[in-house]
Amino acid sequence: MIIDIPTIETPRLVLRGHRDEDFDAHCAFWADPEIVRYIGGRTFSREEAWVRFLRHAGMWARLGFGFWAVTDRETGRFLGEAGFHDLKRAVTPSLEGTLEAGWAITPDVQGKGIGSELVAALLGWAAENHPGRRITCMIEPANAPSIRLAEKNGFRPFAETTYHGKSVILFER
Repeated sequence: MIIDIPTIETPRLVLRGHRDEDFDAHCAFWADPEIVRYIGGRTFSREEAWVRFLRHAGMWARLGFGFWAVTDRETGRFLGEAGFHDLKRAVTPSLEGTLEAGWAITPDVQGKGIGSELVAALLGWAAENHPGRRITCMIEPANAPSIRLAEKNGFRPFAETTYHGKSVILFER
């Protein structure tokens, strides 16, 4: 089954559905300790990356939203992933039923405004396609760049809690 995932273009990025040929880049991305430092802190095996890769398509098919592959508009290079999910997380307070935003980009493009461009595109898509729906995100307290990015885009903290034994801050907008 082919899922119709929208494409979003920004001045420097293309957000599109994951393609089979993205899998090796996806695996390398999630095997990088720098990427996962604030996303659970543990790298993913190829098998675990495959489950994550399949989850992206499943979210779109089941919920009408999900994660995009983030690519460089000029070169097509895989830069990361971003989007929305509802993972039924065992976290209190609950994020169920919200558009839980998430983003991760390769370290060599961080600090160049790519994150701001990316999150603005995500929020624009959500406003158009899920107007009025609550948008949340979960960020580890030590991830200051991601917290700044969230706050710059209108997210405000509403709870501090733990998830899988790690302290996290829950944000909403």
